[in-house]
Amino acid sequence: MTSYVKVRWDHGFADEPVELFSELGEDRYEVRKVDVYRDGRADWADAGRETDTIGLGEVPFPGLGEINAQPEFHAEVITAEEFEAAWVRARG
Repeated sequence: MTSYVKVRWDHGFADEPVELFSELGEDRYEVRKVDVYRDGRADWADAGRETDTIGLGEVPFPGLGEINAQPEFHAEVITAEEFEAAWVRARG
Protein backbone atom coordinates (compact mmCIF):
# COMPACT_ATOMS: atom_id res chain seq x y z
CA MET A 1 0.00 0.00 0.00
CA THR A 2 1.31 3.42 -0.94
CA SER A 3 1.69 5.92 1.88
CA TYR A 4 2.56 9.60 2.08
CA VAL A 5 4.67 11.44 4.65
CA LYS A 6 5.50 15.08 5.32
CA VAL A 7 8.54 15.98 7.41
CA ARG A 8 9.16 19.48 8.75
CA TRP A 9 12.83 20.19 9.39
CA ASP A 10 13.55 23.04 11.82
CA HIS A 11 17.04 24.41 11.11
CA GLY A 12 18.95 27.53 10.14
CA PHE A 13 20.62 26.32 6.95
CA ALA A 14 19.77 28.62 4.01
CA ASP A 15 20.34 25.98 1.34
CA GLU A 16 18.44 23.08 2.89
CA PRO A 17 14.71 22.30 2.59
CA VAL A 18 12.30 22.92 5.46
CA GLU A 19 9.54 20.56 4.26
CA LEU A 20 10.06 17.13 2.73
CA PHE A 21 7.18 15.25 1.13
CA SER A 22 7.59 11.56 0.26
CA GLU A 23 5.43 9.03 -1.53
CA LEU A 24 6.41 5.57 -0.24
CA GLY A 25 5.84 2.22 -1.89
CA GLU A 26 4.86 -0.94 0.01
CA ASP A 27 8.55 -1.61 0.65
CA ARG A 28 8.88 1.89 2.23
CA TYR A 29 11.25 3.07 -0.50
CA GLU A 30 10.55 6.54 -1.90
CA VAL A 31 8.71 6.57 -5.21
CA ARG A 32 8.42 10.36 -5.54
CA LYS A 33 9.74 13.18 -3.41
CA VAL A 34 9.32 16.96 -3.06
CA ASP A 35 11.57 19.31 -1.08
CA VAL A 36 10.30 22.81 -0.24
CA TYR A 37 12.73 25.54 0.76
CA ARG A 38 12.32 28.47 3.13
CA ASP A 39 12.06 30.91 0.19
CA GLY A 40 9.15 28.93 -1.29
CA ARG A 41 10.99 27.23 -4.14
CA ALA A 42 10.57 23.50 -4.50
CA ASP A 43 12.41 20.64 -6.18
CA TRP A 44 11.24 17.15 -7.03
CA ALA A 45 12.55 13.68 -7.82
CA ASP A 46 11.16 10.41 -9.11
CA ALA A 47 12.63 7.28 -10.69
CA GLY A 48 13.37 9.22 -13.87
CA ARG A 49 14.69 12.50 -12.42
CA GLU A 50 17.22 13.37 -9.75
CA THR A 51 19.42 16.46 -9.39
CA ASP A 52 22.44 17.53 -7.35
CA THR A 53 20.06 18.72 -4.63
CA ILE A 54 17.38 16.01 -4.55
CA GLY A 55 17.15 12.29 -5.10
CA LEU A 56 15.16 9.33 -3.87
CA GLY A 57 16.37 7.61 -0.72
CA GLU A 58 18.63 4.59 -1.18
CA VAL A 59 17.29 2.79 1.90
CA PRO A 60 13.73 2.24 3.19
CA PHE A 61 12.14 5.33 4.75
CA PRO A 62 12.40 5.24 8.56
CA GLY A 63 9.36 5.00 10.79
CA LEU A 64 7.72 8.16 12.09
CA GLY A 65 8.79 7.39 15.65
CA GLU A 66 12.44 7.22 14.61
CA ILE A 67 12.18 10.53 12.76
CA ASN A 68 10.24 12.28 15.52
CA ALA A 69 12.77 11.15 18.14
CA GLN A 70 15.07 13.82 16.68
CA PRO A 71 13.97 17.23 18.00
CA GLU A 72 14.60 19.10 14.73
CA PHE A 73 12.14 16.91 12.80
CA HIS A 74 8.37 16.51 12.86
CA ALA A 75 7.00 13.76 10.62
CA GLU A 76 3.36 12.97 9.95
CA VAL A 77 1.28 10.87 7.59
CA ILE A 78 -0.54 12.97 4.99
CA THR A 79 -3.17 12.20 2.39
CA ALA A 80 -2.50 11.39 -1.25
CA GLU A 81 -4.20 14.69 -2.10
CA GLU A 82 -1.81 16.68 0.09
CA PHE A 83 1.16 14.99 -1.57
CA GLU A 84 -0.25 15.55 -5.07
CA ALA A 85 -0.76 19.27 -4.34
CA ALA A 86 2.91 19.59 -3.32
CA TRP A 87 3.96 17.55 -6.39
CA VAL A 88 1.99 19.75 -8.80
CA ARG A 89 3.35 22.96 -7.21
CA ALA A 90 6.95 21.67 -7.39
CA ARG A 91 6.64 20.69 -11.03
CA GLY A 92 5.31 24.13 -11.89
